[in-house]
Amino acid sequence: MAQKKVVTQIKLQVEAGKANPAPPVGPALGQHGLNIMEFCKQFNEKTKNQVGIKLPVVITVYADRSFTFITKSPPAPLLIKKEMGIKSGSATAGKTKAGSIKRSQLEKIAEIKMKDLNCHDMDSAIAILSGTCRSMGVEVED
Repeated sequence: MAQKKVVTQIKLQVEAGKANPAPPVGPALGQHGLNIMEFCKQFNEKTKNQVGIKLPVVITVYADRSFTFITKSPPAPLLIKKEMGIKSGSATAGKTKAGSIKRSQLEKIAEIKMKDLNCHDMDSAIAILSGTCRSMGVEVED
């Protein structure tokens, strides 16, 4: 079987289970001549268990106008806010705190993010997530 020629990759953030032809999906796929409804149907089917979470998705477009896509884990700040039950991080992260998170909670998030993080063990994953916490004004408790 011959290898399909890759034309481009499209990176979007789409709410799980709620992809529709409206922006950002429609225009991004339309300009490459893809079947927008087909993508929406497949994406919604694959992500129906995660409704309400914005997921990064990478769509690979081929020369014959077919496509494949992979979904990544939700963005780290979103998972941190969800775990802590807060609406947003601190606007002035160095000065005001948005709250604190336990290492055990970060470990739970690290397990979800592990395949998308550039690391191989739990400690380095926690270190990456701790940096995200700091930039959000969230204190990490040991």
